Parts: sequence; C-alpha cells; structure tokens
Amino acid sequence: MSHSGPDVQPDLSGWRAMQASLAASGERRLVLLEGSRETSLMWLSALLPELELQAGLWTGPEDQCPDPRLTRIVPTEAREWLGREVSLIIWDGWQGNPPDAFAALSGALTAGGLLFWLMPPLDEWPQFADPDYPRTGLDHGGEHPFAARMADILADHEAVIRISPCFATSTLPAIPRAPEQSFKIATTRDQEKLVQRLVRFGLGRRRRPLVVTADRGRGKSAALGMAAAELLEKGRQEIVVTAPSEQNVDTLFRHARQALGGQLAEASPGMLTSRAGGRLRFIPVRELLAVRPEAEVVLVDEAAAIPAPLLKSVLLGWPRVAFATTVHGYEGAGRGFAIRFRQVLDQSTPQWQSVTLSEPVRWAMNDSLEALITRLFLLAADGGRLRGKTEYSAGELVIEPWEPATASDVALSRAFGLLVDAHYRTSPADLRQWLDDPAARSWRARIGDQTVGVLWCALEGGLPAELAEQVSLGTRRIRGHLLPQSLASHSGYPEAAVLRGLRVVRIAVSDEARRAGIGQSMVQAARAYAAEQGVDYLGTSFGGSADLLAFWQTCGLHVVRVGLQQEASSGEYPLQMVAGFSQAGRDLEGRIRNRQADHWLTLLPGNWQGLESTLLAGITADLPPGPTLDKDDLRDLRNFANGHRGFQVTVPVLRKLSQAPGIMAWLKSHEALVVWCQSVLQGRLWSALQADRLCLGQREGEDRLRQVVRDLLKDGPGL
Repeated sequence: MSHSGPDVQPDLSGWRAMQASLAASGERRLVLLEGSRETSLMWLSALLPELELQAGLWTGPEDQCPDPRLTRIVPTEAREWLGREVSLIIWDGWQGNPPDAFAALSGALTAGGLLFWLMPPLDEWPQFADPDYPRTGLDHGGEHPFAARMADILADHEAVIRISPCFATSTLPAIPRAPEQSFKIATTRDQEKLVQRLVRFGLGRRRRPLVVTADRGRGKSAALGMAAAELLEKGRQEIVVTAPSEQNVDTLFRHARQALGGQLAEASPGMLTSRAGGRLRFIPVRELLAVRPEAEVVLVDEAAAIPAPLLKSVLLGWPRVAFATTVHGYEGAGRGFAIRFRQVLDQSTPQWQSVTLSEPVRWAMNDSLEALITRLFLLAADGGRLRGKTEYSAGELVIEPWEPATASDVALSRAFGLLVDAHYRTSPADLRQWLDDPAARSWRARIGDQTVGVLWCALEGGLPAELAEQVSLGTRRIRGHLLPQSLASHSGYPEAAVLRGLRVVRIAVSDEARRAGIGQSMVQAARAYAAEQGVDYLGTSFGGSADLLAFWQTCGLHVVRVGLQQEASSGEYPLQMVAGFSQAGRDLEGRIRNRQADHWLTLLPGNWQGLESTLLAGITADLPPGPTLDKDDLRDLRNFANGHRGFQVTVPVLRKLSQAPGIMAWLKSHEALVVWCQSVLQGRLWSALQADRLCLGQREGEDRLRQVVRDLLKDGPGL
C-alpha cells in the first residue's frame, strides 16, 4: 500500500484511530518512511507525542531520538529483547540494517504496535550503501540483491504503510473496522494444554524430557512460568531455569510471579520462593553445570542459542528436563537445533516427548506483519520433502552453477531451507551474505525441477604480500577472507593469504537424498571450477565432528588446523581442511600439515581435552605420520604390554605410537579407544576417567591399555 504524504504535520487523529483499530484487531503494521532522514525525523517528532506508547525503542543516535519516552538501543542488543514486549519501534535504517536484529526486534512488538522504518525511497535500495555492510566484509559497489528483493516485497504488501514526508500531501490507508470483540492478550488453548503437559512432566517419571517448539510470540516462556508456579504449589521444592542470559527469562519469571499470587513469599532477581518453601531460580547454564545443584525439574529456555554439548550435559544431569526453543528465525535456526538434538534425545532418552505451539499470544492469527517479516527474511524457509521417488539414475541428477540472487522466491526458500536444516546456526544474516557477496559462488543439485542439494562457496585470498604479512603478525585484520586469514595468523603462513582459495561456506543435501554421493558431486564441481580458474586451493572451516571429517576426507581434503576455542553456537572445535591444486597450493598444504603433525602431541593435552574421541582419532590419523618407532620404543612397548613397566614413564612412547602409520585408524574401531584418547593423548587423570565411568580406576584402566598394546604388537599395522 503506497501512501505519499508530507506530513510535516501528520494526520494525528487518523494515526490515533489507526493505532486503536490495530490494537482492537490484534494486528501490527510496518510504516516505511521513505526519503530524507531529517524530514522523516521531523514528521515523527510531530506524530509520536500523540500516540499511545507503553514501551518503545529507538535504534538511531541518542541525541536524535524523536521522543523522550523511547529507549535507545543499538541493533547488536536486539537479542536482549527476545521475549520482551514493546508497543512501538523506530528503526533508523540510515544507520544500518543487520537482518537478524531487525527480525528479532519485530518479534517484541505487541498487538497495535507500529514499526517505523526510516530508509531511502524503495527504488534506491538496490544501490543503498548500507552502513552495516562493512561489518560483514560486504562492499558497497554494484547492486545489492538482498535489498532489492526486500524492496520488491515491501512495494505493495498489505502490512506496509508507505509514507513520504517530503511530499505535500499525506493520506493514511483505510482504517480497518474494529471487530465486535476486541483482541486481548490472554492465555491461548495451546498454552493451557502446554502448562498441563509441563505439570504432568514435572510430577511424572524420570528421564522423559519434554521438547517445546514454537514460532516467536506463541507464549512458550509464559507457559513455562505458569507451569513452574503450579509445580511449586503442588509440592516441588527446587525448580531451576537456565537460558543464554537472564534477560531471556524475564517473561517466564513475570508469569510465574503472577500465577503464584498469594502463595508468593519472597521475590528477588532471578529467584521466587513460595510460602511452602519451594524455589524457582535462574542459573546460567555453565554455572549450572559447574555447581550441579539438586533440582527436581530443570527448564531450559531459548535452547537453540545454547551449545549442543551443554544441552546434552543438562539432559543427562537432572531427572526431569524440559527444553523450549523457537523453531524459525533469528536465534539461529531452531530447526537446526531440533534436528541435531533429536539425535541426542533418541540415543540418551528414547522416551522423550515433543509439544508444538502454533497459536500466537501477543498478536492475532491473521497479523500480516508476522507474514511480512517471515517472507522478507525467509524465517520459515523449508527444505521440504522430495516429491515422488527418492531413488534416481545417474542421468537424472544435475549439478549446475546457481545464482541465488536471480532465483524465484520458491526456489530460494527451498535452497535456503536446506541450509537451515543442515547447519546448527543459519540466520537471515547468512541469507544477505549469500545473495550480496560478490565473491560467492554456488552450485545446486537437482532431480528434475527439485533442488536436492546446495553448495555455497566464497573466493578468498589474493591479498598483497605486505598486507598478508601484517595479517600473519596480527597487526591487521580485514573483513572476510576467513580461511586465508586463519591460516596466516593462527598457523603462521602469510602465503596462505597471498594465494587464492575457494572456501566452502555451507553445504546441504536433502534428508531423503543423503548418502548417495550428491555432496561429493557438488564438491567435485567446485574443484573443477577452482582448477579452471587457477585457484590455488579448496578449503573449508566448520565445527568439527567425526562424520563431517570423514565426509571431507572422501572429498580429498586434509586437516590443516584445529581451533583452540570451542564455538559458542555448537560447542565444537573449529576444524579447517584444505586440498591444494596449484604447485604453490600443494606445497602450502604439505608444509602446514607437517607442522601441525609436529606440534600435535605437544599441544593436544593442554588445549583439546574436550575433543570427542572418535574425532580426535580421525584427526590424528589424517595428519602425516610421526617419527618411526625405534628398537628402544618397541622394547618399552613390549615391557609395558607384558611386564610391569609403568604407564606414566611409557606415555611418551604411547603417544609416539599414536602417530605411527595406520595405528589411529586401527584404534578407531577398538573398544578401548576412549580410554586411549583421554589418558594417553589428552592427558586426563585416571580419577577423572573413573568419575566419568570410563574405567573402574587406575589399575583397571592401565590393564586395558596393556591389552591394547598387546593386540597392536600382535595384529597392529606395521609393528
């Protein structure tokens, strides 16, 4: 709906009527203020004092806020407003438009809410130099397909009121007729059912965790709070809530406090105490796992934003654990969380239960702003299921270069949905990067007209030698070029940033078409392109897992670096792998790998004690072999295996043995692999292994290692 208008003096009565009508119908609207930023701010300064404003936000400079009742925030703080409620948002797009933050804040807007967006005219969006771009390594040159796509959607969407304050007249759209029964924020049927389900879960049998999934605004946090209050009233004494931050549980605690009513004895930040002595308290997830307090029920809110290994530790650490997360959107792929965590639940607690909320609480079911935000940022992108047969002949599979920026919205949503399903944290910011990065190169796999796989790569490197040296020294850091910069700065090879690389950013294959070689075929297409373009190496950087390591090995890549810090999103260690093409690329690969192998056993105990054993074995086996075992080493091994030579004095030889050709590949299938990795390679104490129930104690653990060495000396490779 396009509505030009000056409105240096806006139609105040019309806007008040619009706001009241939207509140009565439970709807929200986006108001797009196109044109001069200064004029738009003047227009807002005249309008806002006349509008109802319970709580509002402003994202621009503090000294230019158009209404003193607004709270000024920077877009990077948007996540802190998840689960909170505001009635008005002024988004200053002239300061930058990070997609994740915009989508997140829109979810805080309640019924009757207005989201004002200050921007240039829509026809200028494809060339708009968004100030947020430099932060992501994107440049301002040329076209910006992501912004152009948004402009096309906004041009005539029913949820958009377009105002151009620079013009001489202004016309509001027709004000919707208020319904006979006004919308009220109240407990929905979905919520009521969930509260009772949570209460039954909290009073019921152990080891039957509950997973609650919902889109934003469905009231899952409120339901958790109401259920916690009822559990306290029914006699539970210790209920713990955890989440990425304390702000995330504001709604939960507010509803718990209201539900307790006269049964509330004491309230303090992060804790409620009932008259019967029961407690509901917030504990950050890492503190929860470190302290391990007694609790009958643990509630995990915004679970998708917590690393999977921590979630697994919570799952196994308490008798009754419920997890709640948003399915789509800006927390980072709640569906990716659901897919991955489902595997953990199936293995560890096969009697787990699932509940989904679909009915919104803070706005009506027919709210068009939610549909607009979902479409703008592909929040509901779904890889979907294949139609018809899932088997195919080689001639039916097509691997082809693909331009997501020129694809239809249906095709783009399908492809982006595959990425969301396959990767733990994929958000609207990734969509913008994929569409707008001039260095992006993509391929898709299709059977007929159905997309079954997507590969997204980025050309990196090619930096001047002087700049590459500064990156290696740590005196310069440039946007983008993730893999070359990492190999230059962390591994110490500036030539990695001088050479040209093609990095795999994301790869995804439809569930039904996996394990059919489609992923490898797409990588082969990228390899062919890299060789044709004179690129020096193909590489990838990902959160390490044994399955992904094995996949990339089948594609011909080898480990060149393991990151020292676990990723916040997945809890996994970053793993970087490379395959050299040119002579310079092959030389670089060989030198980095040899140096990694030389340093591996020294760095391992102090830096990678959290590395999973199968992955650790796979990495060690992938590295070039170490020095050959000499006759003294073999004598020590025989004395350890068959005599009384002590474990501690044999550790250096056992570690050296781990780097002998074929040994770790052999050990990967041995029942004592975990004990070997943790005691020999990672240097954990026997008491720690005993506490984790990996052995009965030091003597039993050492006896198992002696048996491993006996087996190796008898049947092992090359000994």
